[in-house]
Amino acid sequence: MHDQHRDFYQGLRKKVVQWASSGEGQDNRWTEYILIVPDLFHLLWKLTLDPEVPRKTKVKLGIALAYFISPIDLIPEGILGPLGYTDDLVITALVLNMMINETDPYLVQKHWAGEEDILILVKRIIETADQMIGGGLVNKIKAILKLSGK
Repeated sequence: MHDQHRDFYQGLRKKVVQWASSGEGQDNRWTEYILIVPDLFHLLWKLTLDPEVPRKTKVKLGIALAYFISPIDLIPEGILGPLGYTDDLVITALVLNMMINETDPYLVQKHWAGEEDILILVKRIIETADQMIGGGLVNKIKAILKLSGK
C-alpha cells in the first residue's frame, strides 16, 4: 500500500474505532457497518492492484476508492463524522456486488481482511442500503455506477 493510502487507511481506522467507542457510536444502529469501512477501503485498494481483475472492473473500483478519499460527498463525513461513511459503504458494496457477479468471487475473497464472509457482508449491506442512506440516494448511486460501466 502506498504511504498516502496507508495513512488514509490508518487515520480512517482510528477515527472509526474512536467513534464506535463513544456514546454516539455505541448507541447507533449502523456502528457494526461503520466499523468495517476501513477494511472495505483496504479491499478496494488491493483489488485495483490485482492483475487478475479486469480493467473495466478496475474503473468501477477506482471510482469507489476515489469517492472514499474525496472531500466532496453525498453524505459528508466532515459534518456527520463516521456516520458520513454510510454512502461510501453502500457505493463499495454495490461495486463489489457488480464485480462478484461479473468475475470470479474468489478475487474479492482472497483480498478480504475482515472476519465476516465478504460475499454475505456485501449482500447484507445492499439489503439495508435503503434504510441506511435512503432509497432515492441508492437509486442515484446505482444509476451513476451503471453509467461508469459503459
